Amino acid sequence: MNSGKVLASILAGAAAGVVIGILFAPDKGTETRRKIAEKGSGVAGSVKNKYNDFTDTISDKYDAAKEKLSSLVSEGKDMGKDIVNQARQKADAMKDDIRNPKPINS
Repeated sequence: MNSGKVLASILAGAAAGVVIGILFAPDKGTETRRKIAEKGSGVAGSVKNKYNDFTDTISDKYDAAKEKLSSLVSEGKDMGKDIVNQARQKADAMKDDIRNPKPINS
């Protein structure tokens, strides 16, 4: 189970517990509704803050992974160019050996 679902489940359980606790409290209806509204806005703010923190964390991790991948791709391209250049140098050396054979000493 991912951390987002766990966090949402915990917050939903806490909110349900608060509402049930207030509903069973021995207060007048208007007082109970006021408490529910206060707690609801508090929980909503908390959920919003947790959501924002979660999305910021995900965004930061995505950006870091994207940057790392870009760096790896760049390194891979550089390595590929080096390999191609080395192969060309060896091919040119072989061409020179074929065009200008060295005499065999007998």
